[in-house]
Amino acid sequence: MTLDALELAQALMRRPSITPQDAGALDVLVDALEPLGFTCHRLPFSADGTADVDNLYARLGTTGPNLCFAGHTDVVPVGDRDAWSVDPFAAQVKDGWLYGRGASDMKAAIAAFVAAASRRVAARGADGLGGSISLLITGDEEGPAINGTRKVLDWLAGRGEAIDACIVGEPTSVEAVGDMAKIGRRGSLNGFLTVTGTQGHSAYPALADNPLPRLVRMLDAIAHTPLDHGSDHFPATTVALTTIDVGNPATNVIPAQGRAGFNIRFNDLHSGASVTEWLHERCRQVGGDYALDVWVSGESFLTPPGPLSDALADAVEQVTGRRPELSTTGGTSDARFIKDHCPVIELGLTNATAHKVDERVPAADVDTLRAIYGAFMDAYFGA
Repeated sequence: MTLDALELAQALMRRPSITPQDAGALDVLVDALEPLGFTCHRLPFSADGTADVDNLYARLGTTGPNLCFAGHTDVVPVGDRDAWSVDPFAAQVKDGWLYGRGASDMKAAIAAFVAAASRRVAARGADGLGGSISLLITGDEEGPAINGTRKVLDWLAGRGEAIDACIVGEPTSVEAVGDMAKIGRRGSLNGFLTVTGTQGHSAYPALADNPLPRLVRMLDAIAHTPLDHGSDHFPATTVALTTIDVGNPATNVIPAQGRAGFNIRFNDLHSGASVTEWLHERCRQVGGDYALDVWVSGESFLTPPGPLSDALADAVEQVTGRRPELSTTGGTSDARFIKDHCPVIELGLTNATAHKVDERVPAADVDTLRAIYGAFMDAYFGA
């Protein structure tokens, strides 16, 4: 039995699985995987203050190596539904394009991998795969990522089950499917800087301590002092100011406090701890009373070019005639958790409309990605 990638993608996309709701999306996957011989484990996880999340780990085979596909069935909200030209959950094919939430990010990629696996099983049988094929699918990637991939990986470690290599189906492609793969990701640090002074009358500034000039100088030092100029596989670290808040409705009052937020995407020359210390150095040079709160959502990581990226690049070239650029650009993904367990690489459909109104991908690209994943399995396990 072989599965049609586009039909399975449409079935998944018709489930409105907005984080953290599953809406039956994992049922669709289980119904597709179990007839192929996969053993499916539904893994619901919860934590105080967060929503319950349903996850899936499915495996075919008991021997190594274990090649895993990681992805997520949860999607972001549709936004202004009236702005869509189609029903966002109808998975409609129109003028050669597959429309709907999850087309790009990333239900169609999941369907492409499952369809590719079905062809390998049909051609070789469950005992001739060359190892094991598994899927780690979460419903918590677009959310806080607390009850998803990390906990599934902990569950696997607890039962002594290893993943030897992983491909993540995030939409990495830019202009054409397969033109870019991710071999790492930058780290991400969110910072909130609060500078405190003494409130006073704006006509008597000497009797007050205005925190805003210090806040501005600190932000200028943070935003305009380069941390680096990039590394072998990463671009230069970037700083983006995201908000400046004073909350002062009066024109004749010097405020007691000012607050600003920023996001830093850092490369493999730094860690969250070293960036935090760099921030404190910038602020201490200005002086005064300040507080710095940081949250590191992920450290930078790299799977150096080698056998895994070679296998994927060979597969892309075999199917499309192009070799993918190996990149570390973009935001974070659940690969940041997987990299602690095995080498990981990411490749999926084009990302131009991810999270947008009228999210869509060329319908033909879904089968192209299926062919790439199939050729990747051949390259990884041996044709």
